[in-house]
Amino acid sequence: MARKIGSRYTAHQILGRGSAGTVWLGEGPEGPVAVKLLREDLASDQELVGRFVQERSALLGLDHPHIVSVRDLVVDGNDLALVMDLVRGTDLRTRLDRERRLAPEAAVAIVADVADALAAAHAAGVVHRDVKPENVLLDMQGPLGPGGSHPALLTDFGVAKLIDSPRRASAGRATAPTTRIIGTPDYLAPEIVEGLPPRAAVDIYALATVLYELLAGFTPFGGGHPGAVLRRHVTETVVPLPGIPDELWQLIVQCLAKAPASRLRASELSARLRDLLPMLAGMPPLDVDEPDEPEPEPVSAEPLDADPVRRRGVVPLVPGSATDSNRDTHTSMRVPGPEELAGGALGTARVPRPAGGHRPGSARHRADTVRRRRLALTAAAVVLAAALGLGGWLASSGDEPQPPQNGRHSAPAKP
Repeated sequence: MARKIGSRYTAHQILGRGSAGTVWLGEGPEGPVAVKLLREDLASDQELVGRFVQERSALLGLDHPHIVSVRDLVVDGNDLALVMDLVRGTDLRTRLDRERRLAPEAAVAIVADVADALAAAHAAGVVHRDVKPENVLLDMQGPLGPGGSHPALLTDFGVAKLIDSPRRASAGRATAPTTRIIGTPDYLAPEIVEGLPPRAAVDIYALATVLYELLAGFTPFGGGHPGAVLRRHVTETVVPLPGIPDELWQLIVQCLAKAPASRLRASELSARLRDLLPMLAGMPPLDVDEPDEPEPEPVSAEPLDADPVRRRGVVPLVPGSATDSNRDTHTSMRVPGPEELAGGALGTARVPRPAGGHRPGSARHRADTVRRRRLALTAAAVVLAAALGLGGWLASSGDEPQPPQNGRHSAPAKP
């Protein structure tokens, strides 16, 4: 059923639903558009609407080939909407779900495109704050790039900032400063977990996490309770991926540095990635298995939202894509205290393993070890029993033992 969005746009069909709102296929004065209609609770927050209007100039000014342009922002009654370019294609999460992991050349080409988009945004003073595969769109009508990759475009600028801004205190009641983390746990930079304001470096950390995921098929610090994931970002070091050139690995490590100042700028990351493309040509996807899920652990950083249902991933602004994601997003949690981030029960690093193996220290790995030990003990017992039986026979017969034949002892001939 058609729906009017302001005076200039008509929304015809729902493309998907996400944590921030609903994406519609719409029509405007200049043709087809994607309309992201934000949730009613966001639209009813007058302070948020004011910030939304303040961000209008910055968002409309983002013009780059690898950015999904925001054409308009609509505030009309209870409707709060972003009108964006419609990308004919799919999103990176859908491709990952289908292929599990990408060849290094294609993965690096896609991430280089996104780095170009971030460089333009950061130069304009805009931090994305929610870089992840769901927010990377692949233009299926664009020319093929290295490794057969389609042009990548970054979308959903400004949405995370709107949702993450402190709410106005209720009438007659003072509130303490907001100490929440709102974002997708797998891609959150350590400084956000520690409660520091997000700068451009948080996007570099998230993009390096995306690159790791494209190569490995899983994120470096994900798995288990969101609180455990947040702790790993602060306390764990990234585990090497086997089978990729050292130059690429060092680049990933630098961009996943705990200290924001140690990371590359977006323009530097893009240039370095494109320099690596020739050496990656023809490399197949990595042959590693996803780590075993970490064992449950006590977690004190609990969600603050009254609604215990986890919100699902933001939908891409493309027709024909999945209506939702399998990743939690915009999880609202309190900032863990220093004592929770240092010492105590820490998250288990997600160690990649060769195909068919289990991560050292995991429950499956320990079970395999116990099973192998039992088999070894059983074999030793069989050998011991055979030796005792042979010794008894020799003592009673007084004959010399016969030499082994074909690796087995032969029985004495009958008289």
